[in-house]
Amino acid sequence: MAADYDLLVIGGGINGTGIARDAVGRGASVMLVEMGDLAGATSSASTKLIHGGLRYLEYYEFNLVRKALKEREVLWRAAPHIAWPLRFILPHHKELRPAWLLRLGLFLYDHLGGRKLLPPTKTVRLDQAPFSQGLKHLFKRGFEYSDCWVDDARLVVLNARDAADRGAKILTRTKFIGAKRENGMWSVVLKDVTSGDERTVTASVLVNAGGPWVAEMLHNIAGADHSSRIRLVKGSHIIVPRQFDHDRCFIFQNGDGRIVFAIPYENDFTLIGTTDVDYQDDLGDVRISQDEVEYLCKAASEYLEKAINPEDVVHTYSGVRPLYDDGAKDAKAATRDYVLELDGGENNPAALSVFGGKITTYRKLSEHVLEKLEPFLPFKRGVWTAYAPLPGGDFKVDEFDAQVAGLRKDFPFLDKLFATRLIRLYGTDARLFLGEAKSLEDLGRCFGYNLHEAEVKWLINREWAQTSDDLLWRRTKLGLRLSAEQAAELDAYMSNYLAEQAGAAA
Repeated sequence: MAADYDLLVIGGGINGTGIARDAVGRGASVMLVEMGDLAGATSSASTKLIHGGLRYLEYYEFNLVRKALKEREVLWRAAPHIAWPLRFILPHHKELRPAWLLRLGLFLYDHLGGRKLLPPTKTVRLDQAPFSQGLKHLFKRGFEYSDCWVDDARLVVLNARDAADRGAKILTRTKFIGAKRENGMWSVVLKDVTSGDERTVTASVLVNAGGPWVAEMLHNIAGADHSSRIRLVKGSHIIVPRQFDHDRCFIFQNGDGRIVFAIPYENDFTLIGTTDVDYQDDLGDVRISQDEVEYLCKAASEYLEKAINPEDVVHTYSGVRPLYDDGAKDAKAATRDYVLELDGGENNPAALSVFGGKITTYRKLSEHVLEKLEPFLPFKRGVWTAYAPLPGGDFKVDEFDAQVAGLRKDFPFLDKLFATRLIRLYGTDARLFLGEAKSLEDLGRCFGYNLHEAEVKWLINREWAQTSDDLLWRRTKLGLRLSAEQAAELDAYMSNYLAEQAGAAA
């Protein structure tokens, strides 16, 4: 008897959705289950960078840095709507790393990763515009280098979208209860979080991409080796009103050896982060501490002309990174590379667990997972994702402005800000829910900041959004724009719409 699915993936973060997309694109039948929302935990709480990790060079993680650097332009080409280049300014702090060491690190950074489109590093005068804007005048020299930005939560959702479009079954609000080997396959118990109903499906292979819950998931897989240890490290960010008008980002060195980014965010804000704190509390309730808020404010204020105080913070977010425990003394020194552990195979159904990983390297991680699982899965093609666009990203990296102009030409009622927001989130897919609209009124009820029914319905029907939090903080960042009252009205609308859909399907 054949299993229901060739592959069942546990976890709807970036690694889980990336693996599901790659596997179904190779011809395997795939189910992915996520107990909450897609990108509901760590994968929406990153610094939102596609980067090599400049500071990892100090820990001799050359392989990780090289792997990540090579992925920057690959991901930019695959998703030019949600990813784009950034230029970072690294001020030279006389009391910290010497200038020669920074130059050496940036030389390696420029040459390790096959950079083709991104401009190289250069030395800049920080007492001249635009570099001087926002910085204290005591910093005179710095270095400007390239990395990329990505909307992390949308990257997850677009991988899930592409997987579903290729035939994968994506189930959110579905908890993995346990699995055991029976009749040469996995018998997997799943629970609908909303209704409480349980059901059993079978799969030939399991992938445990549970992120911070990877160890807990292992304990629920009968017979699996769960001796490996993970190190849970919390990273937190603060969002404050915009601190400088130029489009450069800052990377600040701190006396404790860590670095902090200050990045232009959603036009009107500055994103500052991150922290590295060992974490042992409730994974379902990860929050920034007051100490972390004060740490980030102090770190940024050492460099920025205008001091940042805790009362300036308009929003915070925190996530827990499930790092492989390599025995490092400090959280900041723990490896960020991924480790893959295979259990079973040969005469027993295989289960593979993913430890660690970064947003930047998720695609390579997916390829390595499937390389290990290739003997157990019916693949009809080999590696394929390096040149395949994600949904909405089927245009060239230098055509973003043309996409905005084209959308405004075809839908003249959209102002530039609205059209830019739609292309940034949906790329060419924006046209699919704008449809035949001739006016804003044709898009239905407005919930605030040009969020209309047509977009809300798209996010429910095509992107698995079920609550206002799903929509306002992960599918979009409109939580920064809408009031609590508007968010509550949106929540009520979404609940009613989902209920109507369920009733119609019954």
